[in-house]
Amino acid sequence: MEVPFFSALRQHAALQRELESAFRRLLQNGIFILGEEVTTFEAAYAQYHGMPFCTSVANGLDAIFIALKSLHIGAGDEVLVPSHTCFATWLAVSRTGATPVPVEVNPIDFTIDVNLLEAAATSRTKAIIPVHLYGHPCDMRTIVVIARKHSWFVIEDNAQAQGAVCDGQLTGSWGDLSATSFYPTKNLGAWGDGGAILSREETHYHFHQAFRNYGSVIKDVHQLQGVNSRLDELQAGILNIKLKHLYHWNTQRLAHAQHYHQLLAGIGDLILPDLGDENHQPVFHLYVIQTTYRDRLKSYLQEQGIGTGIHYPTPIHLQEAYLNLGHKEGSFPIAEKLSKTILSLPIWPELQSAEIEKVASAIQTFFKHHL
Repeated sequence: MEVPFFSALRQHAALQRELESAFRRLLQNGIFILGEEVTTFEAAYAQYHGMPFCTSVANGLDAIFIALKSLHIGAGDEVLVPSHTCFATWLAVSRTGATPVPVEVNPIDFTIDVNLLEAAATSRTKAIIPVHLYGHPCDMRTIVVIARKHSWFVIEDNAQAQGAVCDGQLTGSWGDLSATSFYPTKNLGAWGDGGAILSREETHYHFHQAFRNYGSVIKDVHQLQGVNSRLDELQAGILNIKLKHLYHWNTQRLAHAQHYHQLLAGIGDLILPDLGDENHQPVFHLYVIQTTYRDRLKSYLQEQGIGTGIHYPTPIHLQEAYLNLGHKEGSFPIAEKLSKTILSLPIWPELQSAEIEKVASAIQTFFKHHL
């Protein structure tokens, strides 16, 4: 029995009738860009989060970029970002002409360390992008308090945590703006790229709606020099269906995480991810373990037919693309340690107990017989 790192085949088989119905609607309507499916999804996604406005876009990178642009962030400005995150978080900042300023993450759930925010800021700091990493919510209550104190904007990167809860409130609903991705592997995933921006202010919403469409909301009338970044009707139709199942799928992910915890506790030098509590409810986009034997364990699991991932193997501050910022090895020791020790195990909703047990058994065998 092989255990893939991720598979949507079982999920899509269960949704086949609903998906086929969406395809038929699309074929009959003959509208493929900015039609009824997109409008319906934007309203539903905003309502899910209790936010007034949603604009769908082509991908998660564009979502962060357009959110920043609507806040007039650009050259000369600085934006606080986590030291350990997806490359797109930093890239979106750079794309505006602003400078990403990394802040070390905390060693418990790898989200930005709120105790280091003010020390990292300067007079040029305009915003912070808290990333809800691997499905774990940031300490948003503290982040918002600090941001308001200094008049910083808060743009949540919620791509890996749709449905997570911090202090009784969904991630994606704390900041001035929220950006997300619907890449197929996400908790709420389309069949291709996709993204969205949630906003509180109508002025921001109108900017997002125009900027994603060449700077236009009326055909051939361009208010802005925008971009082409639109979620297509097919992806919106799929997301309309999947959004209704998100809570159930997240519940399954949490159950899988708890199962892994039961089977992997006390094995070797493994450090298991935080399961959260009533005030901090993760949704386990990824189940990330830590071990000093990471590379050897990954190779062994691959030999056993078990897929794994590394998120992320090279810290962004040491990537060639960001050497110009002047950070060196040792600048962010937690991010650097994580890059050498983290390993993501399979944790998609339809994963079976027997598959989790195979993964755990293989890890037990590795630590008992292969070190």
